[in-house]
Amino acid sequence: MATTGNFSSAQLLVDEARTILATITVATAEEIGELASELAQQRKYPITISIELDGEEVYRSVLPGASTEHADWISRKASVVNLTSHSTMYERVKAEEDGVDWHLLHGVEDATHAIHGGGFPLVSSDKGFEGVLLISGLPQVDDHNFAVEVLSTYILTR
Repeated sequence: MATTGNFSSAQLLVDEARTILATITVATAEEIGELASELAQQRKYPITISIELDGEEVYRSVLPGASTEHADWISRKASVVNLTSHSTMYERVKAEEDGVDWHLLHGVEDATHAIHGGGFPLVSSDKGFEGVLLISGLPQVDDHNFAVEVLSTYILTR
């Protein structure tokens, strides 16, 4: 449980519920991406940030020290969120709580779908699930928490 931050699936659903945006546009995604990049640069996080809307990448920032491996992680995390409309951390913790093999349950493989923290749904109150905020490069709990922090900060400052 230590690798998943001792989260409960219920707690992770609260994270998702409190980060619903009024509306999401490409401009919104770019603002969220810039905020994430700014915070990450201040903290010297060696991460890659990506935002997808309707399955298309609309923002990417590769910060100093980021690994080329992040692209693969981002793709695999995006596949999970696009499949389930939930965060990758939620999917991992829920599978652990239920004692199930997540990949078998969904008929996919780890090579294409990574249930590791850092994939977070972008949901609007007007349209529902619209995309994914992706963070890769920190330990998975930190990737998840950073995504939640970015969206929470964005909501509070708008």
